[in-house]
Amino acid sequence: MIGLLVVTAVAAEADAVRAATDLPVAAVGVGPAAAAAGTARLLARAEAAGRPYRGVVCMGLGGGFAGRAPVGATAIATRAVAADLGAESPDGFLPIDDLGFGSAVVGADPDLLAALRGALPDAAVGTILTVTTVTGTADTTATLAARFPDAVAEGMEGFGVATAAAGLPFAEIRAVSNVIGPRDRASWRIPEALDALTRAAAALTRAGIA
Repeated sequence: MIGLLVVTAVAAEADAVRAATDLPVAAVGVGPAAAAAGTARLLARAEAAGRPYRGVVCMGLGGGFAGRAPVGATAIATRAVAADLGAESPDGFLPIDDLGFGSAVVGADPDLLAALRGALPDAAVGTILTVTTVTGTADTTATLAARFPDAVAEGMEGFGVATAAAGLPFAEIRAVSNVIGPRDRASWRIPEALDALTRAAAALTRAGIA
C-alpha cells in the first residue's frame, strides 16, 4: 500500500499542490460526476498494479461562507455533503436521505481529519458542501447557510471523490477564493487562493501526513 492520493478539479490546482509535496496529484475534472469517475479510475489502476492507495484527499479552491471562512483561508471538511442531491417539494428541499434513496453525506476519516487539523491549526473546520451549481445569489446563500449551520465552504467535487473512495480514508481541503453570495467574479482572489493551497500542501508534508 502506498501513500495518499490527492485529487483536484483542474490543472492549476494540481500544480499548486505539487509545488509543495511529492504526493501523487491528479486533476480529475470539474463536478462530482467527473471527480468520482476520475478518482475511481486512479484507485482501480493502483489496486490492479498491486500498489493501492491508503486514502484520498480532495484539494482545491472553493467559496467560503461569510463569517465562517474568509477569502484566503483554508477549510477542512468534517464531512462532504451533496447539498443539492434530493428533490424539491412545496415544503422545501428534501435531501436524498429523507427520500430513502441513500445518503448525501460522507464523513471525513477521523484519523485523517485529526492529522489535518493538527497540520493546519488555523483552518476553518466544518461541513464542506458539494454543489453542481456554484452559489451565486443571496437567497441561495441564505438557504444553504440555514440548512447547514456548520458549513464553512462549498466546492464541486468533494462528495464525488468521497463516493469513489468507497471506504478508503477520505478528506477534503479547500482554499477560499471568494465569499459565497451574489456572483461577483471580479472579487475572486484566485492567485491568493492557489498560494494558500500550496501552503496547505506544504503543511501536510511537514506534518508527515503523506
